[in-house]
Amino acid sequence: MQLLPDLYVVGGSLIGLTGSQVKGPFDDCNVYALDIGSEIILIDTGNGDSWPTIQEHMQQWGLDTRKISTALITHPHYDHAQGAHLLQEAGIKLVAHTYTADAMEKGDERCCGYLYHHVFTPVSVDRILEDDEQFTVGALTVQSIHLPGHTLGCTGFLISWRGKKVLFSGDVIGTLGYGHFGWNGSIDFNKQVYIKSLLKLSTIDFDVMLPGHGLGSFTNPRERVEESLNEALMTWR
Repeated sequence: MQLLPDLYVVGGSLIGLTGSQVKGPFDDCNVYALDIGSEIILIDTGNGDSWPTIQEHMQQWGLDTRKISTALITHPHYDHAQGAHLLQEAGIKLVAHTYTADAMEKGDERCCGYLYHHVFTPVSVDRILEDDEQFTVGALTVQSIHLPGHTLGCTGFLISWRGKKVLFSGDVIGTLGYGHFGWNGSIDFNKQVYIKSLLKLSTIDFDVMLPGHGLGSFTNPRERVEESLNEALMTWR
């Protein structure tokens, strides 16, 4: 589906594009494709099994999959990062926060393969980000925002696109379109750290929020952040 000019969602079980709707809404994450002209950037990789289907969806929109240069990883969970080794084999560079990169390289329980009854395939990312870092992919400037809590490596990616500030938020905000938080079963889930991340995110200005599962918010997305912060303060302290 095209969400904004040259910005597409090309994978995701909750929205019916990839994965299994029978196994549950977290079988496969939303995968976004951003066509910046000379190259295409993906946000997250999906669960690996969906990689051929993701490429088919891109081709349906006239996107040349040979132009995919980079994948930005929001966190190391299986449904978001298991496909990373396949992308790397295809020559696509992987970018992730240092904590996420460590989890992916080790392929340990932080990747939650056990939740899917599979073993995560270890992979070393090509570029490691610190907590908050501005970097470029081609002509595009990206601001990474470290938002730990759901996992300790959770990272949002903020860009300016077609006159709008777009945040790829991963699983930081309620990912089913209702409810306020990402899954709380992670080995490294931390309520108090999560509260600090929600407070941090509530101070950042953006126009569109595209989450790791489900539908995005194109009108007043910060209201969802503030609602989540309010809920966290009431229930987690």
